[in-house]
Formats: sequence, structure tokens, C-alpha cells
Amino acid sequence: MESTTSNGGRAFSRRWVLGAGATTLVAAGTAGLTACGSSGGSGGGGTLTAFVYGDDAAKIQVAAIDRFNSSAAAKKAKGKIKLEKVPGSEYPAKLRTAMGSPNAPDIFFNWGGGSIKAYRDAKQLVDLTDTITSDPVLKSGFLPSVITAGGIGGHNYGIPMRGMQPVILFYNKSLFAERKLQPPTTWDQLLDINTKLKKAGITPFALGGADIWPELMWLEYLVDRIGGPQVFDRIKNGDASGWGDPAVLKAAQTVKQLIDDGAFGKGFNSVAYTNGGAPAVFAKGKAAMHLMGSWEYSTQLGKFPDFARKDLGWTAFPTIEGGAGDIRNVVGNPTNYWSINARTSNKDAALAFLRDCASETYAKALIANGDIPTTTNAESLLDASPNPEFAKFQYKMVQDAPAFTLSWDQAVDPNVSTPMLTEVNKLFVGKSTPSQFVSALQGLK
Repeated sequence: MESTTSNGGRAFSRRWVLGAGATTLVAAGTAGLTACGSSGGSGGGGTLTAFVYGDDAAKIQVAAIDRFNSSAAAKKAKGKIKLEKVPGSEYPAKLRTAMGSPNAPDIFFNWGGGSIKAYRDAKQLVDLTDTITSDPVLKSGFLPSVITAGGIGGHNYGIPMRGMQPVILFYNKSLFAERKLQPPTTWDQLLDINTKLKKAGITPFALGGADIWPELMWLEYLVDRIGGPQVFDRIKNGDASGWGDPAVLKAAQTVKQLIDDGAFGKGFNSVAYTNGGAPAVFAKGKAAMHLMGSWEYSTQLGKFPDFARKDLGWTAFPTIEGGAGDIRNVVGNPTNYWSINARTSNKDAALAFLRDCASETYAKALIANGDIPTTTNAESLLDASPNPEFAKFQYKMVQDAPAFTLSWDQAVDPNVSTPMLTEVNKLFVGKSTPSQFVSALQGLK
């Protein structure tokens, strides 16, 4: 089970590496992006360089590159890959610097969406849209919602290369059984459950408000369920007027109603996820539910293993009556992606390497590490997962999703992400009204 626990830490740290890196990226300026990229293969002699986020999971990419370099595909493409593991805290800044230099990587790890928009705008990325459509391995190899979620403006610039991380509504099975409650499938059911739990002296939801991004998850799902995924798609693709969509205001009003009604209890703004505060509130029965990324399972397994094994339940975020969003829609971190530098000296070798991410061998390595692959061949392999039941729930959730919305703080431009999170927190702590929240977001550029 150790690999599952580490997976939760990685997933959690990835959210914050991007958030913390956003300021660094902006500070570095945009001028460097117009400098020359990889101009002859940064490794020379037919060797391409790949940058990867240097956490424990990088061992899967190390093995994949070793496998590729000795393969017939590498020989046919006349190229090999050299992997450079970049420490997580340094990754966004080092990538930014490298992409503005003659030593840019040919292939690089990213989060999709806003994390690559500056490179796309500077014409530094290979547009993979037509390649994916015309290549049977890439076209049929990955879940469509995950491929789409990492793109920008309807174009694909990345190939999935790590596990999925959907946001899930977790609940305490024992608490629900004791009070004869069922997981909510509609918003009215959720509100009814809240009322019953509060009467019993139990806070409905744990919330690590001190970290802000757990608050964002609520808005992501509410906007989707009220207005459908197209609302945030507009915003993600650079249309700031999308923040003025009625669904955003309604979502903010709904959040305020939840807070005023005590759904998150008192003092949630001083509770953090990072230090284990929110998971502890949930595991100890002080709160009955927790909206969190899929890494919540491994977090609980590491901190409260008995609770994780016996009492941790999971379900989809409920529908909202009259809303346009499908209950099957998912928000969160679809996965991480490999992108290709437009100036690579050997695009064929880069693409040949990326195809390996769709292989059964690669999927099995992810599963052994506690991850849930985004490949179409993964479902039959999940019995080997540390928790097959939870793994299959996640996989089916993403497989069936008509839309998978990338976490807002990763989908928007880095210079928008930090002020957006500030406005989210102001809404949750009562320093701005729902209408002020919408106005502030509309002013972000």
C-alpha cells in the first residue's frame, strides 16, 4: 500500500507546484518565450531531451525511456531520449528558462491548459490534434475526456502520461448508515442530509479553507452542474466575459448559502489540508463528507488506515435541478501530459516515444505505483491496483464523463490563477458578496 500513499502526496504537491510556479513564470516575463527553442536536438547526435517533474513517480518515465531507447521504434525513427528529472519546486521556472534558450527540451512534462498556453502562444508546441486523429494508437489509446481536457481552444498539445485525479465526493459510510442516509444524487437531497447531520451535531462537510484550492473545487462543480462545461471552456480559452455567465453568479450564491447554513462548520478557514487538518476532521467523524481529489483515499490510508479501509465511501457530485450539467461530468486534474517542442530535430522519434504511453506495459507500471491510467486498455488491468474497487470507480467515472474540466487554477493563465484564488477565498470568508466576486473575476486579464 505504500505506493498508494505516496501517490496522494504527489497528486497534492502537483496542484501546488503549478500554483507556486505561476508567480515565478510571470516574473520571468514573456520575452524569453520567443527565443529559439531546441534547434538540433538539445542532446545532439539523434538524442532528444525530455524534462520530467522529478518526484517518485518519475521512475515510470525512466523505465519507459529505457524501454523505448532499445526498441525497434527508436531504431526506425533514428532517435533516442535522454531524461532530465527536475526537482518539483524548481520545475516551472526551469522549464520556462529552458524554453527561452537554445537548450530547450524536445519533450516536456506539463499540466495542460494554462500551464502551456504561453508556449502555445509563442508557437513553441507541436499541435497534435491531427496527429492524434490520424494515428490509431494515439486516437484509440486514451479516454477522450482526458485528451480534450489538456488542450486549448479545441486543439491538443499533449499526450497523457500519468494517472487521473478526479475530484470525488467522499462520505463516512458508518455515519450515513447510523442515520439511515444515502449518498446524495440531487442538490435537494444534499441539503436535506445537511439538515439532518447538523441536528445530530455533525458538520456536513470538512473543508481545508486555509489552503483555498479545496474551496475552488466547490465552485468548479457548481458551475459545471448549473451551466454545463461550456461556461468554463469560454474562460479557459481566454474569454474573461465568461465569468459573467449567470452560472458563475449562481454558483457563488450557492456557496454563500452553504456557508451561512453551516455546511462547513465554523473556523474552516483556519483548517488546512496540507497539515492533515481537514482529513482528520473527516476521519474522526466530526464531518460526514469531504469534497476532494482522488488522492484523499491514499491520504486517509496513510493517516487513518482503519477509516480508509472500513468507512470511506465515494460518490459523484450531485445534480442541480434545472442545471445544464450532466452528473457524469467530472472536474479535477485529468492527468499530466507530454508535449513536444515545435523546434525538435526529430519529431518522428518524439511521437514514437509518446505512443508508448498508450501501451499495456506503461499502464501496468502506473497501476503498480498506485495510479489509475487514462488509457482505454486500463480497465481490465485494475484488479492489480492496491484498491481495485476504488480504482474501478475512478476509472469508470472518467471513462463515462462527457466532459472533464481541468482544475481552474491550472487551466487559466498563470497570471490569472493567483488573483483568482484570492477572490475565491474572499468569497468563502465573507469579504466579498457573490456579485462582487463575479465583478472581480471579470476584471482579471
